[in-house]
Amino acid sequence: MIVPAYLPYYVLTFAIGTIAAILFGLRGALRNAGWTTFDRTVTVRAVAITVIGWFLLTLALASADAYRTAADRIPTIQYGIFVPILIGGLLIWRSPRLARIIDAVPQHWLIGVQLYRALGVMFLILYATGKMPGLFAWPAGLGDVLAGVLAPVVAIAYRRGPRENADLVFGWNLFGLADLVVAVTAGFLTSPSQFQLFAFDLPNELVSRFPLVLIPVFLVPVSVLLHLASLSKLRRGALRGNHRREIARAPA
Repeated sequence: MIVPAYLPYYVLTFAIGTIAAILFGLRGALRNAGWTTFDRTVTVRAVAITVIGWFLLTLALASADAYRTAADRIPTIQYGIFVPILIGGLLIWRSPRLARIIDAVPQHWLIGVQLYRALGVMFLILYATGKMPGLFAWPAGLGDVLAGVLAPVVAIAYRRGPRENADLVFGWNLFGLADLVVAVTAGFLTSPSQFQLFAFDLPNELVSRFPLVLIPVFLVPVSVLLHLASLSKLRRGALRGNHRREIARAPA
């Protein structure tokens, strides 16, 4: 299937824009949190090297068709999706330095930055032009658009009332993660491989080819890790709140 000429510009613009938003947002958050210039510089530089290096590696592999699927081949795209999630999730869970960074970043920013998820409208455009099966495009596209459009709404609500809207943040994160699980599952089941079960009349070829493959192997793991960071921050905030209430209730 021929890749539409506009697709590389569309995907690369969103990917690079997402990286820029993460790095500039992180720098501003650390400054507002009172970190020293040295600590800010070292931290932002380390995150930039990690994220940009990961993106460039993903870009090189995608350009070399390392993730491209075929009917007689076991897919490799799962490694690009799950390895970064496992590594990043372990660091969010176990790394004190990363926990300190997450504590410094406002919750509303971790949520609002996922406005880029509205990129999912592209799946619906590709479906409308006969280049992508509906079984993948509809759940992945609508789910992503809804998660992206709701991101700033939930972020603003939380900023105005953190205690009252904590459950809203929790629900949005669960919805966002569920959307990604559905999209990845639908992608596997509709793409040419030994595991394909649907869409044989219009296989989901584009999702494993450059540039669209950058969405599952880069933007999907980024989204999952942002959700995990948001949930981790929400949990630690709840634990600190419970601890303060227990101290307040303790007899003098």
